Amino acid sequence: MTVLDRFLRYVTFDTRSSEESGTTPSTPGQRVFAEELAKELEAIGMEEISLDENSYLMATLPANTTEELPVIGFIAHLDTSPDMSGKDVRPRIVTYKGGDILLNKEENIVLSPDMFPELKDYEGQDIVVTDGTTLLGADDKAGIAAIVASMRYLKENPEIKHGKIRVAFTPDEEIGQGADHFDVKKFGCDWGYTMDGGQIGELEYENFNAAAAKIIFKGLNVHPGYAKDKMRNASSRAVEFASWLPAEQCPERTSGYEGFFHLTGMSGSVEQATLTYIIRDHDRKLFEEKKALLRTLVDRMNQAYPGCAQLELRDQYYNMREVVEPKKQVIDLALAAMKEVDVKPIVRPIRGGTDGARLSFMGLPCPNIFAGGLNFHGRYEFLPVRSLEKSMETIVKIIELTASSK
Repeated sequence: MTVLDRFLRYVTFDTRSSEESGTTPSTPGQRVFAEELAKELEAIGMEEISLDENSYLMATLPANTTEELPVIGFIAHLDTSPDMSGKDVRPRIVTYKGGDILLNKEENIVLSPDMFPELKDYEGQDIVVTDGTTLLGADDKAGIAAIVASMRYLKENPEIKHGKIRVAFTPDEEIGQGADHFDVKKFGCDWGYTMDGGQIGELEYENFNAAAAKIIFKGLNVHPGYAKDKMRNASSRAVEFASWLPAEQCPERTSGYEGFFHLTGMSGSVEQATLTYIIRDHDRKLFEEKKALLRTLVDRMNQAYPGCAQLELRDQYYNMREVVEPKKQVIDLALAAMKEVDVKPIVRPIRGGTDGARLSFMGLPCPNIFAGGLNFHGRYEFLPVRSLEKSMETIVKIIELTASSK
């Protein structure tokens, strides 16, 4: 079974996660998929296979040398994004010859380089596309396929010497809970890699510092005909507060290393209103300043309207660069492996976060490597077959170089 065969099988599992369930995993389909993967890992000869009550699946490829080598791990997530259905995915392989790809004739859904110019980079290649009614699931079933296929390859090619290798497949990454119950001590690795990047060649070891904020505004409702000097409109206060934040610091006006305040939700009445934000910045100092600004603005609101506003603010994750960069060999190995398999590395900051960010601060340095897919979380997601194959080859080469560099 090729790495592509595995991927095409994996996308048939509906593993869409949910922020509403309050369970781990958040959806039963993730458990079903994990159980099938456990059987598959056993069939290819993996050992120390464990699937816990939260559906964290771990397994070991034993060392085939007596030499003392680092234990390294490879991680991918079971779930797909809640942003779009992952049920009844119907993948199709297209040899891309340029121009538009008609995904769905009935609904006239077209994957076009006019909207997604990166498509042009894959002319002449086979790519896997959707039928336009679901996402594809390359995020992160491509990563899972690359990991499992590489383990099978190493079992079948024992002349490639390697130390102990650990793999892990986690639930609920897409809803920010992938590392919640990850047992770093049990995983037992010196370092790891999440196989959860996009475009071929991506290597990411910088991500946003992240926080979530909720501001609750209290008001007082009075009949509008008699409201003068009495009514306190919570929704009006929320609108006023939102206008105080710097307009240029929003996702649609920032790129690269620039951070932002992102208004993700708003609701309200005269009596009570709520604004929810996510705060992001690569620079820790600027991140702390953004949080401080929110506190200052809430104080300002309460000075103008005593007792009006309440802030709930919590950090979510931090920039893994703080942990990974001092262990430069982890990055150097990945860069060298890509070059060895004829992949041009693309080192860029993540304008988001990965499980690897949290795991890094939990004691497992864990940069992120490409799995090959593009346009994640929607109907226009696609996966170049060569990119998937190179992801697998990169894993094998990292393992090989780890042994030969000792």
